[in-house]
Amino acid sequence: MEAAFIIVALVLLFAFLGLGVYVTTKVVKATARGVDRTITQARRTVEDTTLKARSFGQVGVPGALATLRLDLRNSMRATQQALYQGVQTDASLKESIGLFERLSAHGHELDDELKRLEAEPDRQRIAAVLPDLRERTAQITQASDSLRWAARDRARRFAEDDLSHLAAQIDVESGALRDWSRTPAEDFLQSTPTPPAWNTPEPAALTEPAPTPQYPWQKTRRPEATT
Repeated sequence: MEAAFIIVALVLLFAFLGLGVYVTTKVVKATARGVDRTITQARRTVEDTTLKARSFGQVGVPGALATLRLDLRNSMRATQQALYQGVQTDASLKESIGLFERLSAHGHELDDELKRLEAEPDRQRIAAVLPDLRERTAQITQASDSLRWAARDRARRFAEDDLSHLAAQIDVESGALRDWSRTPAEDFLQSTPTPPAWNTPEPAALTEPAPTPQYPWQKTRRPEATT
């Protein structure tokens, strides 16, 4: 009997130890991910500040490269934020997010190329390819802006429709409240719904979590993603 108690105690002890190791590992990993996100965000903030200083303080090729990178990054970040926030209330934006992720791959490729050219000593060669770089940047930013404004226009249209419907309902309710010929008791009796004979509650709707950016341009509130 004592041997059985000892075995059970050992099993429980190992179970608690295993659970403790598992929880500790989870906490360490979550902390590491938080530190990585903080470092990445800080690095991006410093890089953006440097690009702004170069775009305003330098002329010629260095200033042009900094301006292109700044325009590209600002456009992609704004579009990413608009889409990934909007998809939480409008699932139809998932297809737009798929297109944005494909566009974001081209954006990161161009941003890396511009970053490499910043360290290129041959300014004449860079000046020769600047028109092509400007055209590529404009093509990507225009596509990004188009997605962003389309999503915002859609959200504004839905908000306007909902507001119009709500205003109409309020007008009807205001008219009913001003009907002095009806007593409050009559309104209560007429407005009380009668439950059906077989009232089976419907299952709650399942909601899918919003997708995580595959090519993040900034820190978001979505689950972390690798750049």
